[in-house]
Amino acid sequence: MKHAKILIADDEQAITAGLSAILSDEGYEVDIVPDGQQALQRLTDGSYGVVLADLKMPKVDGQALLKELQTRQIPTECVIITGQATVDSAVQAIREGAYDYIEKPLNADKLNRLKALIPKALEKYALQQTNRELTSKLEGLTHYGELTGRSEGMRAVYEVIDKVAPSTASVLILGESGTGKELVARAIHTKSDRAKGPFFALNCAALPKEILENELFGHEKGAFTGSTNEKPGAFEMASGGTIFLDEVAEMPPDIQVKLLRALESRQVRRLGGKREINVDIRIVAATNRDLQKALADGELREDLYYRLAVVELYLPPLRERVGDVRLLADEFLQRFAKQNGKALQGFEDDAMDWILGYHWPGNVRELKNAIERAVIMSRGTRISASDVTPRHLRQSGEMPSAVTIAVGSSVADARRQLVLRTFASTGGDVERSAKTLGISDRELRQEIANMLGRAGGAAAPAASDGAESPHDEGGGGDEGSDGAGPPARPRSSARGLPPGKPKPPAPPAKKKQR
Repeated sequence: MKHAKILIADDEQAITAGLSAILSDEGYEVDIVPDGQQALQRLTDGSYGVVLADLKMPKVDGQALLKELQTRQIPTECVIITGQATVDSAVQAIREGAYDYIEKPLNADKLNRLKALIPKALEKYALQQTNRELTSKLEGLTHYGELTGRSEGMRAVYEVIDKVAPSTASVLILGESGTGKELVARAIHTKSDRAKGPFFALNCAALPKEILENELFGHEKGAFTGSTNEKPGAFEMASGGTIFLDEVAEMPPDIQVKLLRALESRQVRRLGGKREINVDIRIVAATNRDLQKALADGELREDLYYRLAVVELYLPPLRERVGDVRLLADEFLQRFAKQNGKALQGFEDDAMDWILGYHWPGNVRELKNAIERAVIMSRGTRISASDVTPRHLRQSGEMPSAVTIAVGSSVADARRQLVLRTFASTGGDVERSAKTLGISDRELRQEIANMLGRAGGAAAPAASDGAESPHDEGGGGDEGSDGAGPPARPRSSARGLPPGKPKPPAPPAKKKQR
């Protein structure tokens, strides 16, 4: 007996009885109603894969029934049964969403066509039902493996994981530092057929070349000074499972060649060894680099890139997941409060406003660390803004918030405010500011230099007339900067700008008349 039922809606008892007997013999579960109104009630309450609806019947005809199915988003496939005089109407019904139509009288040829048509209609119904269930599941999902998030960007990530996990294809995860690329790799492993096998993670940027090669491929006894025992590498230890190569674009070129060979041949040779060892592994790699630049500069081999990036998965930064920030903050609060034995009841309003308004250039990792620090340092029952604000931002006196653009402002004014507020919120850190704004360090320096140029280039007068930078108030404006930045004079001037418009340039001195 098929799972999805069939409903016949027709006011001619001879037709309904005959169809019911034929379809029941084919193994289908069949119900019968004499008009469109009862059909609509049954379709609303029950799970029917296909409805066979007469175009002309009492109360609600076939065409009206079809429109109601679409309006109410009832997924049942509709096959119209029509007399010869109403074929044009049946064709119109197909244009409006009916699966197909069958003409009366129902002779042997037409019944055979109906028998062939119904399995295809049920297959389409089953496929759409599966897609709807998956979409519904993802829409309500807040946790996926070790990942947390229900934003559109994260639902897209979950969907890609669901599709790629059962395959053996290599996956390249693209995303900024701190977004959770290793958690995505673990989710792919857990959802795959290799879940019972090992998961081996290596950070290619954290290990010197010789150690990285040894970790990947292992060595034989006596391969180098001090190698008193043989040691299997990651490819051997992860056989039957998954290897996660983080920051793969940082791998030295000669090791990239060996990695490519291992991926293509599924064999490795230990350092100092002579025999080839068969391995059964899946590679998931990740990078936060600009791949096009890395390829153009020759830092990443193009053939290795194509081997790794069978499927590319983009993991969005936290600033593109605004709807997930509160969810993550609440989860981290519960986790760290439990770990530290504190009975915290949540966040104060100003603390949550700050969390939602901050741009989190360090992504989920930065948010996690901020909440852990706040839990440890908190003295009350709720987290305050001072608990969660990083020290360098507290010292600078700058509390990141939304930028308000007045109606009537030009695009240039809006851009200027955004650049200056972001630059101030990072304590003058050019690299972090540029990353947050989505531009290069060079573009940001040029942007600030242009602003200073429009302000007349009068950096010294701006400081002498008493305008006080918000960063100077706490004496720690540069804390957290990595030292990258524009030349000293423009940077000092940018941090000394008042929050309003820049001062107009002084009028040029009048030339003496000869």
